[in-house]
Amino acid sequence: MSLLELRDASFAYGARTVVHGVSLAVAAGETLGLVGESGSGKSTILSLLLGLNAPSAGEVRFEDAPLRLRDRAQMRRFRSSVQTVFQDPYSSLDPRQRIDRIVTEPLRSLGLARGEDARRRAAAAIVAVGLPEDTLDRFPHEFSGGQRQRIAIARATVSNPRVLLADEPVSALDVTTRIQVIDLLNELRAEQGLAVVMVSHDLSAVAAVCERTVVLRAGRVEEEAPTGQLLAAPATDYARALIAAVPRLPAA
Repeated sequence: MSLLELRDASFAYGARTVVHGVSLAVAAGETLGLVGESGSGKSTILSLLLGLNAPSAGEVRFEDAPLRLRDRAQMRRFRSSVQTVFQDPYSSLDPRQRIDRIVTEPLRSLGLARGEDARRRAAAAIVAVGLPEDTLDRFPHEFSGGQRQRIAIARATVSNPRVLLADEPVSALDVTTRIQVIDLLNELRAEQGLAVVMVSHDLSAVAAVCERTVVLRAGRVEEEAPTGQLLAAPATDYARALIAAVPRLPAA
């Protein structure tokens, strides 16, 4: 059974359709990559999967039921189960707030924990991403880009979600730090049983995390295959060109 799914979903900005009948799904514990060049529809599809926008046609399904953005009970379950890590660790953390406040925000906004209970869960999340507990008492400007992305991952996982949507999570980092963050995502996925959807223009980063990959082109699914198979023998000229164009992560 699919945990999170787009079923024949389209989306239009005014008269311009940017996603055309896309179907894709991720099951519990599965890892899925979405790749494509700029304008391929990756960001719009991510907004649909996050429930930030409703499709113009088709549907988003969560736990094998249509996602209804006005259904408060369903959306509360959805928000606690589906979290995201954004691309830029410098803009995704509020510089005016201590890390404690940042990491506990999902717990407070979803009504899952407050006070000492929220602090305890935030400390566990921070330690799980490889940072010391006293990180919670500091501000974002005191940390490097890689450390900030670890903090963002702690914020995304503190509510024990079932799905993590990662939007270009390593593209703003240097090569060494990218490898470290990719290793962290793989560790958390294995330990917590997370399903991961990684959105990227870079197949090399997706290959390090995702078992299956969807290639997008102009708002449509161009190709879908197990990632290793896609890299070794892409079925379309577009996928071959995309693979040839991206840089490679060096071996760890």
